Amino acid sequence: MAIAQDGNHTAARGVRVFVALKMAPDIAQTLAELAAPLRKFGIRPIAPEDIHLTLVPPWNETSTADAIAKLQPVAAQYGGFTLSFRHVGYGPDAKRPRLLWVDCAAGSELTELHDALLPTFGQKEERAFLPHVTLARLRASGVRIARKCAIDQDLALTQAIVSVELMQSPPPGEHGYRVLVSAPLKPPA
Repeated sequence: MAIAQDGNHTAARGVRVFVALKMAPDIAQTLAELAAPLRKFGIRPIAPEDIHLTLVPPWNETSTADAIAKLQPVAAQYGGFTLSFRHVGYGPDAKRPRLLWVDCAAGSELTELHDALLPTFGQKEERAFLPHVTLARLRASGVRIARKCAIDQDLALTQAIVSVELMQSPPPGEHGYRVLVSAPLKPPA
């Protein structure tokens, strides 16, 4: 049973949080529109306001105040950078696609930030970091959808990244991510 604690703590079981880069509204809308041809297949599109690039995968956090306190100094050590959206297609396995996603360039700034954030929150990556933005979940019919609606195109979109967000996943049965804090990156010299 969850037990409420003081204002600096959430319920004893915690909330599901993750660290991400939030997409600007205009970029998010443009990316969301790439999934439009798939709507007739009953996919689960990601709402434009929820489009993000995950840097630290979700975990249960009992103190969001502690997570914020950990995030802010790490973010302040890294400078802002430009995120490049390079390609839209199916993934993570082309033979058994489960997602429609956009591959992003893994520049040194992004990789270094990712690598610094993981241990900050006690996380490890089992696989190589593959920066991407998910646009839709395909459910069990991914192979059929990919065959009927080929989506494979290069993109020329960029976004200035000036902050890193601690985000909260919605409770079961609800929708929409919530930004708990936007931690600014170090301004350019």
